Amino acid sequence: MEHSSNSATIVDVLETILDKGVVIAGDIKVGLADVELLTIKIRLVVASVDKAKEMGMDWWETDSYFSSKATEQLEHQNLKLNERIEQLEKKLETKEIEGEKK
Repeated sequence: MEHSSNSATIVDVLETILDKGVVIAGDIKVGLADVELLTIKIRLVVASVDKAKEMGMDWWETDSYFSSKATEQLEHQNLKLNERIEQLEKKLETKEIEGEKK
């Protein structure tokens, strides 16, 4: 039995796809009597994590649903905002008290 030397295995194809990346794009339009009722735009990117980061597609790192790091950043920002609100409220109370004294 002879095997072709240039036939690619599924592993080779998958490795190439993940290394280079593949973009699949399409639009689905539903219309009735030349009136467009619905348009769905589909964009699919298949790539390795490293390739996606290289392309600037690293949204999962800042999405709190996918990343504990993003959650920590949000909690830190929330803490800083709460501290700032407390400072502003104290300043406002001080100004109101000074205004009542006059």
